[in-house]
Amino acid sequence: MKRRSFIKKTATVTAGIASSSYLYGQVMSNINANSTINIGVIGTGDRGGGLTTLLNSINDLKVVASCDILPFRLKAGVSKANSNPIGYLDYRKLLDNKDVDAVIIATPFNTHSKMAIDALEAGKHIYCEKTLAKGYDGIMDLVSKTKDSNLIFQTGHQYHSSRLYIHVVDLIQQGKVGNITAFECQWNRHGNWRRPVPEPKLEKAINWRMYREFSGGLTAELCSHQIDFVNWVLNATPNQVMGVGGVDYWQDGRETYDNVHLMYTYPNGIKAKFTCLTSNAKDGYQIKVIGDLGTIIIDTKNAWFYPEGKKKYKVIEDVDGVSGATAQWDKDKGSKIDVEHLDPSKQALLDFKASILNNKIPQSNVITGAKAAICVQMGLDAMYNNKIVKCNNMFQI
Repeated sequence: MKRRSFIKKTATVTAGIASSSYLYGQVMSNINANSTINIGVIGTGDRGGGLTTLLNSINDLKVVASCDILPFRLKAGVSKANSNPIGYLDYRKLLDNKDVDAVIIATPFNTHSKMAIDALEAGKHIYCEKTLAKGYDGIMDLVSKTKDSNLIFQTGHQYHSSRLYIHVVDLIQQGKVGNITAFECQWNRHGNWRRPVPEPKLEKAINWRMYREFSGGLTAELCSHQIDFVNWVLNATPNQVMGVGGVDYWQDGRETYDNVHLMYTYPNGIKAKFTCLTSNAKDGYQIKVIGDLGTIIIDTKNAWFYPEGKKKYKVIEDVDGVSGATAQWDKDKGSKIDVEHLDPSKQALLDFKASILNNKIPQSNVITGAKAAICVQMGLDAMYNNKIVKCNNMFQI
């Protein structure tokens, strides 16, 4: 069965597929609700190894295969699984394993498109880490291949699975902050972002994030999460982007920038600013959604609402078990938005499992991932070429 047919735009699907014109028809899986889903992890570095550890804690997901081109990383990745997986140095051998139902691709950015296409051809469901693919051709090739498939494809923007983020998006779309005028997003750190290299010849294999051939740098590795969030909230994609950056602090031979400053313009004149620094970690990760009725500020685990134009604000809630008692909002934090939620990466893996078992299109799918990836490439083009980059119908996917 092919997924060429147009999908009906239900409210639920539209919320998860920011402004896509079409996605899949029916998705199919040969795994029933009582099955264990056998996972192959391709790339067992920091991210792949971390996801392997999380997979150990999820019922009916079993790591049966691991792959990395670096033997010491492969050994470490295999050891993190509690299921004694088979180790492979060549991902194509892993894809040949008929026991593998689905793969996690956690490899350098430039390899995603080819590996994911190969995995689709091998009949594997895919969880592909962000950013989805490098370069416009890589993005479009992967989208086209996925549309012709009957397999589940989830992009690893884990905050798209966070129940806190889903709740916040609902609040915003219901008018909590009023008319949105701007987003201010940052992910600042203080560190050189380098990994230790046991042998000089392994420099690019280990520190691939520093080299443009393999990486989109801070824009792809960090900003992409927040770009995906803005696309999601607005159910839109940007008209243009401008930006600057440079290798200005860690002058150590890296090619990707150690600081980036991007400004995307969305429909209705809404501006979204994205900043990443590696020389100052003040406030770390933060998204600020600014509207004419208030502001919501989100970090990785918490969210707060600040009403516009009110010096004092009281929230009616249960305090010490007394219904209707009043609690002052924290002058530094506003009114906290409380939602029970799991670690976003674990929730994303649970959602991947549910999508496979229920033949359900993930909220963070190939289309949402592709649109964030296009935004990333536009931002890189703007900075590297010192120009304003317009969308020119690039989002018609």
